[in-house]
Amino acid sequence: MITFHEALKTVKNATKKLDTETINLADCLNRVLAEDVLSDMSIPPFNKSAMDGYACKQSDLANNLEVLEIIAAGSAPGKAVGNNQCSKIMTGAMVPEGADTVIMIEHTEEIDDNHIRFTKDKTKSNICLKGEDILENDVVLKRGTRLKAQHISVLASVGCANPLVFRQPKVATIATGSELVEPDQKPEISQIRNVNSWQLQAQLQKMGIRGNSLGIVADSKEATKEAMVKCLEENDVLIISGGVSVGDFDYIPQILKELGFNIWFHTLMVKPGKHTVFATCKEKYVLGLPGNPVSSFVQFELLGKPLLYRLMGHDYNAPMVRMPIASDYKRKRTDRLEFLPVRFNADNQVVPISYHGSAHINAFTLANGIMAVPREVDEFTEGEFVHVRQL
Repeated sequence: MITFHEALKTVKNATKKLDTETINLADCLNRVLAEDVLSDMSIPPFNKSAMDGYACKQSDLANNLEVLEIIAAGSAPGKAVGNNQCSKIMTGAMVPEGADTVIMIEHTEEIDDNHIRFTKDKTKSNICLKGEDILENDVVLKRGTRLKAQHISVLASVGCANPLVFRQPKVATIATGSELVEPDQKPEISQIRNVNSWQLQAQLQKMGIRGNSLGIVADSKEATKEAMVKCLEENDVLIISGGVSVGDFDYIPQILKELGFNIWFHTLMVKPGKHTVFATCKEKYVLGLPGNPVSSFVQFELLGKPLLYRLMGHDYNAPMVRMPIASDYKRKRTDRLEFLPVRFNADNQVVPISYHGSAHINAFTLANGIMAVPREVDEFTEGEFVHVRQL
């Protein structure tokens, strides 16, 4: 039995980046850059007006100003601004030569059709200078960056329409258990619905990965092995729920050994998810998760995401916050690191959610995060800061 931190380190060290590919900007969300991205131009590419107003000389603010022209965004100025002159300018338009200030329209008044004057005592320049955000050939995004919406806007701004990224892993999922039926079926006596396949597919989809679900496999060693071989032939990663514990029908560890896999760990000092398996063979990866849906959900968040992002070239670290707990919390057993569903209240406090154990997935429908309760810790007092992994 190893700690969660040892398990996480093992997963990261045993995982190799996949090869690369060039993709369209439209398909970049959640992908990971395989090379640094440099800007092909300075941004702004010219001195531009930060607002609608009049471009003029700072030294002329106390004088009446002759209006030379109107400069729209996307149009180049036709005239340079001289002494006691100005050009009406729109937000984002190029500032004309000779001007060093843009005065707001709201701070001016018209004297006649061709002249205005400034009605305030002073003003900022209100000009965005060429290259003040990015200089040509600056590195704007580094290799290993996981692309979010704000990163995609940067790619667009520097003309990187087809970035080089790491390939996404092909991921298959299997739910083992003769007691399982699909959601559209009414369970008979001793049966339950297949939750984990759908849950795992949703978790993969949230990462931008379209998983390949093989559905339900009965508790038969032959059927399980056949399904595993098929999945591993066609995919980089196989995620299995169920069949990883120590019961008579938990065949996964034995099958992995028969297939030549190295089992890095099988038992964790974690709750939920004590029986979680990670195994590798050449460039194939298997993550075996417990059958209970909470355990499966939590261990995918804890270990599945870092595994998959590592293959995609990104060192994933879950978003964590430290927040005060809203009330006293106590537990009896302290032998394992425990993760519990919590929500955040209006006072930015952590509120533990009523939770009955690793089959109670409904408790997570209200959760904003999962609270970590370290080993050897049996209580938190109201107001004490706790660590929460955001969902």
